[in-house]
Amino acid sequence: MPPVEGHFQSFPRGVWEREFDLAANAGLDAIEWIYDEFAADVNPLGTDPGIESVQEHVRRTGVRIRSVCADYFMDRPFVRVEEHEWRRRVESLVWLLDRCRQVGAGRVVLPFVDASRIADQYDFERVIATLREALPGAERSNVELHLETDLPPERFARLLAEFDHPLVRVNFDSGNSASLGYDVREEFATYGARIGSIHIKDRVRGGGTTPLGTGNANFDALFECVEQIHYAGDFVLQVARATAGDEVSWARANREFVLDHLARRAASPKPV
Repeated sequence: MPPVEGHFQSFPRGVWEREFDLAANAGLDAIEWIYDEFAADVNPLGTDPGIESVQEHVRRTGVRIRSVCADYFMDRPFVRVEEHEWRRRVESLVWLLDRCRQVGAGRVVLPFVDASRIADQYDFERVIATLREALPGAERSNVELHLETDLPPERFARLLAEFDHPLVRVNFDSGNSASLGYDVREEFATYGARIGSIHIKDRVRGGGTTPLGTGNANFDALFECVEQIHYAGDFVLQVARATAGDEVSWARANREFVLDHLARRAASPKPV
């Protein structure tokens, strides 16, 4: 659907049901659901009838909810907040994990970027505490916690080393990596084994989102690395917007961009 009230990425309040049919028309087999503060009051994850409605749309269209992007914690971050409020937010995350389970989502993406970024050692330790508090809920729901951060590769690896747990994984965002000037091969060499989901996005270095192939994201290197780690997960198109009203054809074009890269890797000579 077109952006709602000027929000580039937000839950499409009032029109969310149409997303399933449009996704199917675009050749997409899944949606990464957004749970954000902007539309928390109308998000169907918030009520049992809403959950049932989502389940019915999944059955009807075959378009699954594989993941939930918890942008809610961008507006209500776990870092730089008083203890009592932090605990309330952890409780909200544990609640959300169970709602994810009910709609069939196997992961929740936790964004530690922008307003929720890990800025110092205190934030680093607060994020560790957050994940430790949330892990029992993740285990009960069997929902993975995928971390999206702007940390340099080695520091991100140090965070991951705190959790030798299969439910704590990495969400790799190709656009964020490009914007930060990171080397894709270095990132994958450092923590590739922990990558559980991938956002396909393009950005210019130090700048905003651009159409795929027009920014600084190194997609050739990305798909080379994806092949090397035998990645078997899905790819979420978290791409730049195009002309409002043309979202389905734009989604098809971006899907083809990914399929083309995968096909080229499959056809390329392999070392022996």
